[in-house]
Amino acid sequence: MRDFLPAEKARRERVLSVIRERYRAHGFDEIETPVMEEYSRLHAGIGGDNEKLAYNVLKRGLDADAIRAAADDPAALADLGLRYDLTVPLARFYASHRAELPAVFRAVQIAPVWRAERPQKGRYRQFVQCDIDILGDASPRAEAELIVATLDAVDALGLDGATVRINDRRMLDWMLDGFGFTAEERPGVLITIDKLDKIGPGGVIGELRERGATPDAVEEFSGFLHRPPLVEYDPYGERPIRSVLPDGAPEAIVSDLVAIGDAVSAARAPGDARIPLVFDPFLVRGMGYYTGTIFELAHPSVDYSLGGGGRYDGMIGRFLGQDVPAVGFSIGFERIVDLLQTADDAAGVSVVLVHDRDVPPRELLAHKAALVAGGARVRLEHRTKNLKALLERAASDGYSAFATVPAGAEVGTLEIKPLT
Repeated sequence: MRDFLPAEKARRERVLSVIRERYRAHGFDEIETPVMEEYSRLHAGIGGDNEKLAYNVLKRGLDADAIRAAADDPAALADLGLRYDLTVPLARFYASHRAELPAVFRAVQIAPVWRAERPQKGRYRQFVQCDIDILGDASPRAEAELIVATLDAVDALGLDGATVRINDRRMLDWMLDGFGFTAEERPGVLITIDKLDKIGPGGVIGELRERGATPDAVEEFSGFLHRPPLVEYDPYGERPIRSVLPDGAPEAIVSDLVAIGDAVSAARAPGDARIPLVFDPFLVRGMGYYTGTIFELAHPSVDYSLGGGGRYDGMIGRFLGQDVPAVGFSIGFERIVDLLQTADDAAGVSVVLVHDRDVPPRELLAHKAALVAGGARVRLEHRTKNLKALLERAASDGYSAFATVPAGAEVGTLEIKPLT
């Protein structure tokens, strides 16, 4: 968990304002949910490994004897917990307010979440998630809308060239069935397949053998991974999707994937022939609640994903008692903001007014008010002996200009100079 100095906090807020503005332009409405949810919801078996990282809140009023008696039963000790993501709270929110929401609800949530991570570079115990979700639409249009809105936000931040890797958990299950992996061993098999980008086909096959996975299935899978490479590769579409799948792929799933690509392509700017989608038949995504399409946001400047999401049609029904189609995309805000070291361009004019102690406060406030009314951000600073250090500090805080204020100067006559 981190503190943010003023310049960093301002930069983060500017990035968030761009994301909010682009999502709003695409018809998504922002909501807010409490930072805590009931323990039973956070530990309902739908949050995957994140449930193990949840911060739980001790029940009020327990004495030492009650705590010792319930030491081996977390549910008896805690009744609330800090949210570890924004999807579980959204499902509860929708179940509580469905009658007040449109039939197809497009939601934005931008808020901090908490996980008891082992702190390291890029992993924090408190971090911001930026989620957009569409509830009530089972068609591929929903996935396409999420992808287009996310790419628009990323482009607006200056990260041109982003792509979305896409797969479908139903297709992955069909493939694993075809190779011969049993249902019982599938969770472990998926964990290993998820490492394909890091350890390669040989490493994946070796680890599957070490896990004791069905030998015939491992050999079948190995043969598939080591097929001769394709001579050519078309842009995203039906042909390239079928070319990297075993024969007999389910028609309905292929059709959904093709429809998503067609819709995303149609939303590109005129003359932009690049289709920002890549079909990856072994994209896994770790969350157990995904029921269909899954995707990850990639950028050529880094070798890790900048976000991801997928369809989770079964989650809301667990709170509502009635199935509701749902799909979401989450931008990895902390990773993206770290890439945008020059995101201060949108800060506008910011001026430091340097003055001696003999300048009357009424004059200082008049100068400041005039500049603020003109759209500037203004800070008043007493002149120090080391003016250079004062101005360097102002520049590090995000200010772009300065002016000295002599006593008696008329409003509007100050000479504004750039800070370099």
